[in-house]
Amino acid sequence: MCGRNSIRSPMAAALVEGFFPKAFYLASAGILPGDRDPFVDIVLKEVALDLGPHRPRGLDDLHDLNFDLVVTLSPEAHHYAMELTRTEALEVEYWPTMDPAANLTETFSTREQILDGYRDLRDLLAHRIRDRFAPEGPRHSRLLKVHRKPQMG
Repeated sequence: MCGRNSIRSPMAAALVEGFFPKAFYLASAGILPGDRDPFVDIVLKEVALDLGPHRPRGLDDLHDLNFDLVVTLSPEAHHYAMELTRTEALEVEYWPTMDPAANLTETFSTREQILDGYRDLRDLLAHRIRDRFAPEGPRHSRLLKVHRKPQMG
């Protein structure tokens, strides 16, 4: 769960689904729906993943909140999820992550610098997901690596 379901939570959901196909019932949502971010598609494609037909959605778009665990990726989402625990039996984990779109402007950032911020988020989430959900043992480690494409230049 994040603020707008545009970057962090859809990226995390795609990584979980890529690492553990059909192992978890998961849904990605924000406090409110935002706009789909094309940079997410680009950095996921680099690791052979995609969002498919994802469209950003808010919590109100979910049919129910029958989840065991809610991972929150922004302070606002964490506060919102903690309020939900008053009426829902949820475990909430807060994974602080930076919004790569925050504080970036086309005037001061190159496209590659922007993509690097998204790649850093993708790699951070991949490591957190692996550490939290991966079965122990070396036979699984190959499946849970995220490799960056070599950069030219």
